[in-house]
Amino acid sequence: MKINFLTLFPEMFQGVASSSIWKQAKDKGAAEYEVTDFRTYSDNKHNKVDDYPYGGGAGMVLRAQPLVDAVEDVRGASGGNARVVMLCPQGAPFSQEKAEELAKEEALVLVCGHYEGYDERIRSVVNDEISIGDYVLTGGELPAMIVADSVIRLLPGVLGNESSAQEESFADGLLEHPHYTRPADFRGMVVPDVLLSGNHAHIEQWRRKESLRRTWERRPDLLEAHEMDDEEREWLREFEDE
Repeated sequence: MKINFLTLFPEMFQGVASSSIWKQAKDKGAAEYEVTDFRTYSDNKHNKVDDYPYGGGAGMVLRAQPLVDAVEDVRGASGGNARVVMLCPQGAPFSQEKAEELAKEEALVLVCGHYEGYDERIRSVVNDEISIGDYVLTGGELPAMIVADSVIRLLPGVLGNESSAQEESFADGLLEHPHYTRPADFRGMVVPDVLLSGNHAHIEQWRRKESLRRTWERRPDLLEAHEMDDEEREWLREFEDE
């Protein structure tokens, strides 16, 4: 997958693109990254990319021309197949399901906004609008990195253990079960006996139950969309009676 970030601050991506899973994905040939400063597309002699909004109001708005030209150029360079994602507060909430959907693409263009917002006409060249949460950030760079990170780790061959992504929180709509490692007894806090038993069927059942328990305790809203079987319904009644 080729991922292109359209931004006014390309230097923000230098560290993350050359570290951790991002570097691993690049080294394995699963992903390549490009960072484009869309200021270079401005037709203004001073390279201005923002202007005052019609009708007045606080703050500056990103002009349509630089970003639309940048998107069209970058998309054209990918053969016209790139999916363009705008990071903005009005976008749909980002989710693991969306990450899995985007991971199937050949190329992504992530548009990082800034200032007060976008000229509405920029949306004419966008496929998706995504928000990472109901709070305000300085720009779209950090959200773009978050979206890219969640997508990159889903690309084939990137993770050392292919089952890792399938077992993580939100992969099946629930939070992940608790984890333990050595020592078995740390300051009086002991690892559950079932994890030391070697009985893989019992371990898997324990993990499923604790995954459901953790979701019920911390994110009960996720249970609304989770299709529970009879065993999980029984566990849920057990939690409620405790």
